[in-house]
Amino acid sequence: MGLALALLREARIPVIGHLIVLYVSLGRATPLVTLTLFVFIASPVIGLPLDRYTAALLTLILNTAAFNAEIWRASIRSFPREQVEAARAAGMSRLLIFRRIMLPQIWITALPGLVNEMTLLIKASPAIAVIGIVDLTRVTNQIAAITYEPLPSILIAAAIYMLVIGALVRLQRLLDDRARRLAM
Repeated sequence: MGLALALLREARIPVIGHLIVLYVSLGRATPLVTLTLFVFIASPVIGLPLDRYTAALLTLILNTAAFNAEIWRASIRSFPREQVEAARAAGMSRLLIFRRIMLPQIWITALPGLVNEMTLLIKASPAIAVIGIVDLTRVTNQIAAITYEPLPSILIAAAIYMLVIGALVRLQRLLDDRARRLAM
């Protein structure tokens, strides 16, 4: 969704571009807790009642898309225009230029930022607990309240977060290495 928003914004269609700028600005400026409450409470008002889990998922998607749009836009803007001009001179279509030349290179540029955004999203996910979703942090608190021993459950939760984020960072490195090999 972030890539689609960035491409639409870079297409320079005035009304759509302004709407995307507004969406990205609001999405990046709104705290995740506030956005979660808004999506959950506003959905029935607009005639689209969502259960807690769907509202939480939609909130995380909307939030991440706003940040990812800027990551992709920066990657697109940093792409050397000379390559596009050369491909056009060779008779390639815009879609083919994007798919074969631009996307592999902007992917390499965007990947670290996208993974960073995912790690931030994982760490911010306890914000969805505001609408009653049980997440790792809430379970940790519940276990600590039952056992009166907060340290073990906190350490286990921290280890789980570290494993998930560590795996994500490792995956990013593998994808980055592979993309660089394919680009050569």
